[in-house]
Amino acid sequence: MKTFGFAGWSGSGKTTLIEKLMPLFVKRGLRVSLIKHAHHTFDVDHPGKDSYRHRHAGASEVLITSSRRWVLMHELRGAQEPSFEEQIRHISPCDLLIVEGFKFAPIPKIEVWRAQTGEGLLHPNDPHIVAVASDVKVDTRLPLLDLNAHETVAAFILGHLNLA
Repeated sequence: MKTFGFAGWSGSGKTTLIEKLMPLFVKRGLRVSLIKHAHHTFDVDHPGKDSYRHRHAGASEVLITSSRRWVLMHELRGAQEPSFEEQIRHISPCDLLIVEGFKFAPIPKIEVWRAQTGEGLLHPNDPHIVAVASDVKVDTRLPLLDLNAHETVAAFILGHLNLA
């Protein structure tokens, strides 16, 4: 399983870029999965649903399954968040694992950067960033990719991972 990440500040366009790249990878016959690190307050469950009621009654894990999908929710209940490496072990085998939101994970990453976020560049402090994708000129020694040239970004990633 090859792993590739996207790092950037909130609002930089990471999710949108990944959304555009995913079909390009699938079209090439790759089985692609994604792991995203979210803010600590996220929830995929909704009040009133059975699964929500079971979790709030004290279940440590709730697995919901149907003929189309399944999801496993695990409550940490005060335990430490598992490491990035531990989280990856939950992913079923695939050709390409896309990672969003683990800014400092030791994996190859593209930094997605937009000036309007008002934030500085990450790659000067992260040796795992292998390229920058932006919609403006960025002063960098790394390959600079046009954020809107999705085929070019996909080709860069596949080439970097020897999946081309």
